[in-house]
Amino acid sequence: MSKVSKRASVAIPSAQDDKVITAAAKADADAQPLTPKQLKSMVPIRALRGRPKSASTKQLVSVRYSPEVLAYFKSTGEGWQSRMDRVLREYVTRHSRRA
Repeated sequence: MSKVSKRASVAIPSAQDDKVITAAAKADADAQPLTPKQLKSMVPIRALRGRPKSASTKQLVSVRYSPEVLAYFKSTGEGWQSRMDRVLREYVTRHSRRA
């Protein structure tokens, strides 16, 4: 059984229809076509989604911690993973200076 597409089909206007649409748009002061400069300055929506890219990227790893360590950091509330990262970075900094 073939699937029926739920997307509405898009009808591309003919060149004549496009001229009529463009003329109507130009006649409407509230619906002026975008200028080439405005079109060039537009950014695709997917470029604006999500969190901005960080300068310092982190790596995703799988690590096992003792239940006591996890319980402690989770009990400190939201942002516990960042606090855990900060504690580990401080440890690395302290121990790197001794070498």
